[in-house]
Amino acid sequence: MTRILVDADACPVKDEVYRVAERHGAKVSIVSNSHFRLPVLPWVERVVVSDGFDAADDWIAEAADADCVVITADILLADRCLKAGATVLAPNGKPFTGASIGSAIATRAIMADLRAGGDQLGGPAPFGKTDRSRFLQALDAALVRLARQR
Repeated sequence: MTRILVDADACPVKDEVYRVAERHGAKVSIVSNSHFRLPVLPWVERVVVSDGFDAADDWIAEAADADCVVITADILLADRCLKAGATVLAPNGKPFTGASIGSAIATRAIMADLRAGGDQLGGPAPFGKTDRSRFLQALDAALVRLARQR
């Protein structure tokens, strides 16, 4: 069975994940280090990990495999999941791939260096309707692709 693993603490598309998962018959694991409200649905499980550094990331990376779609904005977690064979999507629908992850990691490092130097860079653009729509399309396409591969 296809699973969707969600790095949930700051994920803005959890409701969209539930809808798409139901349509495709996929199981969803919502992984966080704190409790928050989830719908009571038979295909959704709550995974609460310790509040240790990267505990949620570690759980997701260990559970990720070729039958998973991982939802995360964390570039380093995306890299770990790609290496495990998972399909990885950012909440804005952008796929992380073997071809794109290297430049994403490099950009992350450059931005961290600039922030450490005191440069005011602003933040990411606000999450909008276009991002949500792109995410829905990307998740649906990823689940269709995984189903065809079986």
